[in-house]
Amino acid sequence: MPRTLKGPSRAYARLLLGLACTIEMAAGLPPSLAAQAPPPGTTVAGVPSGSAAVEQRAHGTQVGVRLVRRFDGLGEGFVGPHGAVTLRNPSDNSLAVGPAHVVQTVNSQWAVFRKNGTPLYGPLPTNAVFAGFGGPCETMLSGDAVVRYDQLADRWLLVLPIFRRVPAGHTATGPRTATLRIPAATADRTERPLPPRPAADSATGGYAMCYAVSTTSNPLGAWHRYEFSRPLFPDYPRPAVWPDGYYVPTSTGDEVIEKHVCVAERSRMLRGQSAREVCRIVPDVNFLNTADLDGRRLPPAGTPNLVLAAGGSQLRGVVDSDELQLWRFAVDWRDTSRTTLRGPERIAVAPYRYLCGGQLTSCVPQPGADRRLDAQGDKLMPRLVYRQFARHAALVATHSVNTTSGAGGVRWYELRASLQGAVSLKQQGTTAFDSLYRWLPSAAMDRFGNIGIGYSAGDAHTFAGQRFVGRSPSHAPGTLGFREVTLATGEASQTNTLRWEDYSQTAIDPVDDCTIWYVGDYLRVGAANYSTRIGAFRLPGCR
Repeated sequence: MPRTLKGPSRAYARLLLGLACTIEMAAGLPPSLAAQAPPPGTTVAGVPSGSAAVEQRAHGTQVGVRLVRRFDGLGEGFVGPHGAVTLRNPSDNSLAVGPAHVVQTVNSQWAVFRKNGTPLYGPLPTNAVFAGFGGPCETMLSGDAVVRYDQLADRWLLVLPIFRRVPAGHTATGPRTATLRIPAATADRTERPLPPRPAADSATGGYAMCYAVSTTSNPLGAWHRYEFSRPLFPDYPRPAVWPDGYYVPTSTGDEVIEKHVCVAERSRMLRGQSAREVCRIVPDVNFLNTADLDGRRLPPAGTPNLVLAAGGSQLRGVVDSDELQLWRFAVDWRDTSRTTLRGPERIAVAPYRYLCGGQLTSCVPQPGADRRLDAQGDKLMPRLVYRQFARHAALVATHSVNTTSGAGGVRWYELRASLQGAVSLKQQGTTAFDSLYRWLPSAAMDRFGNIGIGYSAGDAHTFAGQRFVGRSPSHAPGTLGFREVTLATGEASQTNTLRWEDYSQTAIDPVDDCTIWYVGDYLRVGAANYSTRIGAFRLPGCR
């Protein structure tokens, strides 16, 4: 949920950061470049020369994507064991899957389900896991909570940013371990009011990032809980699981071209021991994604986490690019001063233009409504998927781009990393099957090398809903050869805000390492706010 950094000078924030964690700085940047960008809401149409070459203009014809489970998650009309959900917009959908449970977050609420869709817990505020912890993690409720399942350890990871300044002099809390408090069930269908906002921001305080790591594969059991101080605004966290840490990039504000990437000490957090977080400021860069490991096969020992971003810069009005940018983040827990973030390396790709020119633009038309939906076209979407095979690693990345038909499409990439670490483009493509907008994607790769992608789809004649498509390694390079499958058919237009999702989410089922779960938004007939639909998909070879 992008926001603008406010409060003391950024120079002061950097001074605080020097006290809180290790820093690697490059050349300084003006504090705001917003004046150089098109006015807010400006839509940028057209495509750059060369982008059409990777458009797939016909649907895949092969039957191969099987929808094996679907049910509604948190959203308008949802009632769980603890009542009705209290919604904020956008949904900021996040989803994780364990051996027996599905955990979903939307903005500042979360719930736990059985895999058949039966809700077991929630909806409750995401900071409920921090009850009794103290400090801002317990008392301040922000949005953008994200959940992951750590397949390597069979644990859950819940990350909550704190968007309001904590009092100056506050000391970060933790670690503290406690069993999740489960309130008595209720049949009350009334939405609970959100808690009152904390007192006005401190003039000098910083922010925080809250981590909770379950002690077992049961999300309804005990959790190790941590708070790490953050001097910079921690927007849009995108946590990723890696053998040597939990890597979490964030954006420091909408009016600066600067990002923040941190790594938390995973091995100690799994044991509930005191842990550290090491951070780097990355100036002059787009939104970052850290590589999120799927499956149990490990990358070669010592492999740094790979960090990827799209090219261009919406704040500068540069909405075209022909590259991806890659960094290598190597943490050294024995001597954190030896931690390095090296890059960027340029990976040449087919030219693209951000869908409608980037984020917070009136972009996707809706039936019978003047309101258009936001595209979030300026960034790679979560997750940056990493899967290790015997002789190489594969990474899958996606974002939303303009198409030659005048609509929007999903640009997807498969990158390959050799055992020696060299990263190159394997294939790429753009969904341009018809006149529909397809946007806000999230991708996954199963253990057979099949790629699945979920996304929103809609236009002036089709209410926005959720679809899923995929490919097999046997398909022609750059093509999604399987037929598109509908997960959720939209039934109404969203008119209360242009913000739509901000992001959606895939997750790999750890039981078979091939079922791909996905969640996204749609509106029901007569609804004023979003519902979410959770689905599980299998591609060939996954039984």
